[in-house]
Amino acid sequence: MKLILDLDTGIDDTLAIAYALGSPEVDLIGITGTYGNVRVEQGVRNALAVTDVLGFPNVPVYQGLGHASRKDSFEVQPISAFIHGDNGIGDVSIPDSSRSVEQGSAVDFIIDAVKTYGKDLVYVPTGPMTNIDAALKKAPEIRDSIGSIVLMGGALTVPGNVSAWSEANISQDPDAANALFRSGAPATMIGLDVTLQTLLTYNDTRKWREIGTKASIFLADMTDYYIKAYETTAPHLGGCGLHDPLAVGVAVDPSLVKVLPINMQVDVEGPTRGRTIGDGERLNDAHKTMRVAVGVDVPRFLKEFMHRTSVAVSGKHSNEAK
Repeated sequence: MKLILDLDTGIDDTLAIAYALGSPEVDLIGITGTYGNVRVEQGVRNALAVTDVLGFPNVPVYQGLGHASRKDSFEVQPISAFIHGDNGIGDVSIPDSSRSVEQGSAVDFIIDAVKTYGKDLVYVPTGPMTNIDAALKKAPEIRDSIGSIVLMGGALTVPGNVSAWSEANISQDPDAANALFRSGAPATMIGLDVTLQTLLTYNDTRKWREIGTKASIFLADMTDYYIKAYETTAPHLGGCGLHDPLAVGVAVDPSLVKVLPINMQVDVEGPTRGRTIGDGERLNDAHKTMRVAVGVDVPRFLKEFMHRTSVAVSGKHSNEAK
């Protein structure tokens, strides 16, 4: 499977990278950067540094769009800096990569990858949907060629996490998300409905620490910061949500979740702007282009997550990008 990760590289995005790199089924052909947890410039800097630390310095990183489709700037929200740290990776210090981002744009890379790999390509956006929206607008024909899109974002059966109705990634660019949801592209929404059921604790990060590599200790330190932030923002959960890694997990193994086939939209007007909900105009269409995860096999996913991330940080893999 060819995979593109579209990341606003914060803590759970980093965990998603580790999950992908520890998965033998996955050929991570590139990371495309976006904004959200951090500014896009910091996000791609993190992606380059993280792939180096994990021992995969050949994964190319492309810089994407730096703000929402209908805005001309972006500033990191204080809550994002609190949860992910000022540098996006739990304020843990790792060396900057000697590499630079690729010269081409993230949008063009996405388009070219779809045209090259077709149904073998899975695209996993774990931040705002701005890059894929721009790609679909520039080359609408890729809608029918791509294998699938597995996105982390939204909330259908539970409240949002920035408002009663809106989840953070969708709220960054509701217009782009709505365009994607209504485009007819094959998409699976991995939202708060399931990601807040997949929780990591200090007992889990201790297992990484015991591996004893620079990569495993980095992952443990970074994730401990995340868990501590959750102790303030959501103390009832008892751990941190594995939002972005679950999207990668489902890309690799769709049977990890139970899905509801439903044509979706995002509200873009009025007080519920950012809400992910069934599209009233297409609700009765026989052809459902979207699926929303409403159930998850928590024990199996957590087992896979710990195994695959432990492989990624063990130092026992090839240094070549798969």
